[in-house]
Amino acid sequence: MSVLRDKTTATVQFRGALEQIAIVLLTEASKHWPTLVTEFETPLAPMTGATLAQPVVFVPILRAGLGLLEGMLRVVPKAEIGHIGLYRDEVTLQPVNYYCRLPAGLAQSHILLLDPMLATGRSATEAATLLKSHGATSIQFICVVACEIGIEQLRSVHPDIAIYSAAIDPELNEFGYIVPGLGDAGDRYFGTL
Repeated sequence: MSVLRDKTTATVQFRGALEQIAIVLLTEASKHWPTLVTEFETPLAPMTGATLAQPVVFVPILRAGLGLLEGMLRVVPKAEIGHIGLYRDEVTLQPVNYYCRLPAGLAQSHILLLDPMLATGRSATEAATLLKSHGATSIQFICVVACEIGIEQLRSVHPDIAIYSAAIDPELNEFGYIVPGLGDAGDRYFGTL
């Protein structure tokens, strides 16, 4: 987290740290996923193991959510990927939907909605509403830094969605950015400062 928060961190180090945190957050989120018992042969003997009971779908909120995707795909390479494009109107701070492309079968899948920042919570809430309108019933929200206002907003509309965050910061500034936060995660990840 210190690497991500440090304003002097270069883009390549920011990307690496975000990927590592994504893996840790995925590990936490997946602890209680349902599994099925499977039987197979090792080179020496038969045994039983576990496989996931549901397909997994990663849905990053564009564009910053893409920063969490790479690390998670290393752990669950068979996951399908959807995309939701939202941007925050700089005056109203309301989300504006400009893109939504999701795989079929969301009702039978476990969805991880990805966005590094949970600030006002409006974009996460809008994205979760879109997912549910496409049949999703099993959703977890993954972020790196959250703020109580954002957590309360998402929970007030979608109390069934578990939120996983590496840090919870105390406040938002007048522009809707989390303080102390880590700045604009998308700009820092893509090097477009």
